[in-house]
Amino acid sequence: MQTYCLFIKESKVRIWGLTPSERVRKVLGKSVVFTKDLDTIPKQANVLILRGDFLFEDRLLKALPESPQTFLFARRHGKKIFVAANVPAKDAQRAIKILEGKMDKGFLEGFKIYSPETFSTGFYKFLKKFEPPFVLPVSKRKARELEDRLFDWSYKGVTDLVTKWWWPKPAREVVRACVRLGIRPNHVTAVGAILVIIAAYLFYQGYLFLGLVAAWLMTFLDTVDGKLARVTVTSSKFGHYFDHIIDLVHPPFWYLLWGLGIERTGRYLLDYPTAPLYLAIFVGYIAGRVAEGFFEWFIEDFGIFCWRPVDSLFRLVTARRNPCLIILTISYIIDRPDLGLVAIALWTVFTSTFLWLRVLMALLVKLSGRQVTSWLHDVDTHRRPRGLLERWFVKKK
Repeated sequence: MQTYCLFIKESKVRIWGLTPSERVRKVLGKSVVFTKDLDTIPKQANVLILRGDFLFEDRLLKALPESPQTFLFARRHGKKIFVAANVPAKDAQRAIKILEGKMDKGFLEGFKIYSPETFSTGFYKFLKKFEPPFVLPVSKRKARELEDRLFDWSYKGVTDLVTKWWWPKPAREVVRACVRLGIRPNHVTAVGAILVIIAAYLFYQGYLFLGLVAAWLMTFLDTVDGKLARVTVTSSKFGHYFDHIIDLVHPPFWYLLWGLGIERTGRYLLDYPTAPLYLAIFVGYIAGRVAEGFFEWFIEDFGIFCWRPVDSLFRLVTARRNPCLIILTISYIIDRPDLGLVAIALWTVFTSTFLWLRVLMALLVKLSGRQVTSWLHDVDTHRRPRGLLERWFVKKK
């Protein structure tokens, strides 16, 4: 049955360039039929009614059309305010009155009533994080605060230490500038792709410092494009695959060209066979990526790094691009870039071995008939975070 969508109390305040209702339209797309007139809605249809002066997190928006006979409320200054309803068309007028604050308690009998926290799980596997969904009132005075909140929400929870702790603040300001200037995520991704090539060329020519500058700038833009896409709801299949293919392919070639640049220039010590190092880097890198894919495809789709706390902790430093760039940077600073190449080879082999051990352990759990679940799925939302791991990977409000 087709669901129609109707807004009341629409706000003109823009959050990341979009009013709340414009954001809803982009998130829901063609999954509902948007209308401004109840009389145009067939009697047998369901109507999703949303307050246009509240900011809804994406999980709620996508789940609400699939949840008939439902009212959603948020709390404001300690009071319960109904902000959304999915009801039959014949009940739409009365539902609107409730959302407008004209309470009719008798009418609510028989409907399911949720808060954001009870309507959707806090574990968001797409962004690999635990964060309860939110509905927030929109006002011009709090526009920047809401932008910051939406940006924080757009950030992955389980990721490498650079992306998690170094990039958020500068990335947020660059995203803000991109929105102001009309720069789209694919534009940022395209610049990142050019920087991949520039860094590779500079490494090969032996200009290691300049290559590192280009490489670090590329990794920063790789953070910016994804966040820009999420906060402005401008993700596309092309952009998604373009970005992920670039991320997947280039790292081992950077390390290869780093080594070749050292060999070509002869400016640094490299008096041992390099072929085994290159082989270890490529085989180890591919093996690690295959381990991650195997876990998602054949065990659980939330990904290996969200399985147990040790896996989330290991993701901070696993032999992906950013941790490896730290290794190369340190090796350059101490004037031994050859040792950086050795360290990456060893760390890549260790990482892939560890990942395959974790895959085998998860596979044994699954084959024994037990369920493989993420530790983030089982977080208790009613108690304070315990220990560093929960403080690092869990956001409760």
